[in-house]
Amino acid sequence: MIEAEVFCGALETRGFDFFTGVPCSYLQGAFAVLERRGAYVPAPNEGVAMAMAAGAQLAGRRAALLVQNSGLGNLLDPLTSLLMSYDIPLLVVMSLRGWPHARDDEPHHEVMGRGTAALLDAVGVAHEVLGPSVDSLDAVLDRAEREYRHDRCFALLVPKAALASCPVPGTGTGTVMRRADAVAAICPHLGDALVYSTTGMISRELFGLDDRPGNFYVQGSMGHAIGLGLGTAVARPDRRVVVVDGDGSALMHLGGLALVGDRKPPNLTHLVLDNGAYDSTGGQRTRAHPVAWDRLALSVGYRTAAVCRTVEQVHACLERVAGAPGPHLVAVQIASGAGGTPPRVTSVLDNRGIRERFRFAACAATGLGVDR
Repeated sequence: MIEAEVFCGALETRGFDFFTGVPCSYLQGAFAVLERRGAYVPAPNEGVAMAMAAGAQLAGRRAALLVQNSGLGNLLDPLTSLLMSYDIPLLVVMSLRGWPHARDDEPHHEVMGRGTAALLDAVGVAHEVLGPSVDSLDAVLDRAEREYRHDRCFALLVPKAALASCPVPGTGTGTVMRRADAVAAICPHLGDALVYSTTGMISRELFGLDDRPGNFYVQGSMGHAIGLGLGTAVARPDRRVVVVDGDGSALMHLGGLALVGDRKPPNLTHLVLDNGAYDSTGGQRTRAHPVAWDRLALSVGYRTAAVCRTVEQVHACLERVAGAPGPHLVAVQIASGAGGTPPRVTSVLDNRGIRERFRFAACAATGLGVDR
């Protein structure tokens, strides 16, 4: 296993001095070191990160991008139509989730785990898997250097346990409400709503506290819980729909909020649990400054918006919007890293089971058939 300080030092020795990306637990140590040094600029999604890295390259810096392979889809457009089209070289440090065996990771990593190398081959990006030694790191970086000299991108693929972890610089929103307290406060207000909960700890928390057939745990597809909720709310105006989001997920695809404001489904409530960090991947910060979620939501067309900092405020706010036409946005400020680790949804349910029981719950009340 390569120490995070050694890994980052090797990159800096090669001249890399601009780092951006979207976190993954496999790269937790590298993110921690770079944040501590003030060398890392967090990005809301992988496409924006790649564009930033390209901008740094064009301005004379040497940039490296740190991402999870599940975000490769977000990278393909700027990779192929920007970097490769303009011959802008870039080092992409990419974790290998779901590899070499899907059974070693969560189910939502299976497809990209087996397809990462093939996708990179298909678009013509050279790549190599990092071994757990400094000699391997030096060899891979030598190959990356050869690609760089020919103005080509290179993907350094990092499997599980290749890099060591280390403490993360403190993050947080200055609040004491725990994630579990916030989810527990939300649960009594869900009623018979169809609920989409975002990937990571929020879905695991909801599963542990209030599992029900009407909950769809969005494991993977980060940033798309609001799109799922909007689609259901528009398709089923007779059902109340609740999206339980995180700040990192909401920021990843802010266009989803703008679309909600434009369509104005009256049956949609959007909850954003904001701790300023990606707790599921090690606590890396999502941004340096707080988001005014209430002003943001109102500016794009939500009917109501509020920010809650206590359990009592959560209860009062959800009681106030119950039955009132939406869409509503309720941001809940919570502490980063608060509480223990909730159980994995997949310890009990597989993804097909989650889908089937949710579709039954969504359709049974009105006698709609479940198309297959």
